[in-house]
Amino acid sequence: MSSSKMSLKLLIDSKHNKVVFAEAGKDFVDFLLSLLALPVGTVIRLLTKSTMIGCISSLYGSLEKLDESYLQPDQKKDSILKPTITTQVTNPNFLLPDTKNPENRKLYYCPSHPGYVSDIQNFVCSYCRSPGFGTTGYMSREVKFVGTNVSASTDTPASDQAGGYVKGLVTYMVTDDLSVSPMSMVSVVGLLNKIEIKDFGVLEEKVVEFGINEGLELLKASLLSKDALTAAFLPKLH
Repeated sequence: MSSSKMSLKLLIDSKHNKVVFAEAGKDFVDFLLSLLALPVGTVIRLLTKSTMIGCISSLYGSLEKLDESYLQPDQKKDSILKPTITTQVTNPNFLLPDTKNPENRKLYYCPSHPGYVSDIQNFVCSYCRSPGFGTTGYMSREVKFVGTNVSASTDTPASDQAGGYVKGLVTYMVTDDLSVSPMSMVSVVGLLNKIEIKDFGVLEEKVVEFGINEGLELLKASLLSKDALTAAFLPKLH
């Protein structure tokens, strides 16, 4: 898990104690967009069941307790409780805890088709199930982990690396409800008019650090509040 943090500039309405918007770069916007790709099971595990509102955490807990003998032979509980995140941002461990370190993650392959892998042991090989194959193969043999690609230095800013969702060298405006748009004088003035701020004297700039703990707070706030930036950051500033 990375301990890296980024700086985020907030424009705050001190009169109403609300974040107006955040001035953000590629890293922060990539993080926000990556939240849309998180499976529900991963969200519950990151936030812990005790902080979840509603009954989805009860469903999650009941599956944890359910004996695997009730599941189909080719299904495993971990495929639902600990789903694989199939999309990657520039630096996937930068702002959320790494739920699966590569060296601890186990992958399995079918002896008949070693080019196909799964993180579920004894999962039915989809290639063996294709027409023309008389027997069903299973992902039964473990892939041996050798090492990670360390060619990309952790000292290199994420915004200078390839990948992610949005382009770098652009400043983005993220409003309190996490709407993202390219930042410009027109967009800023339009937002201030929309929320009826006429006295610019009430506006204050604050620079905050944003890392793993703040990422979890913002993930939680995005599920519970229409004012996610305010909910995630302002309590720590007072």
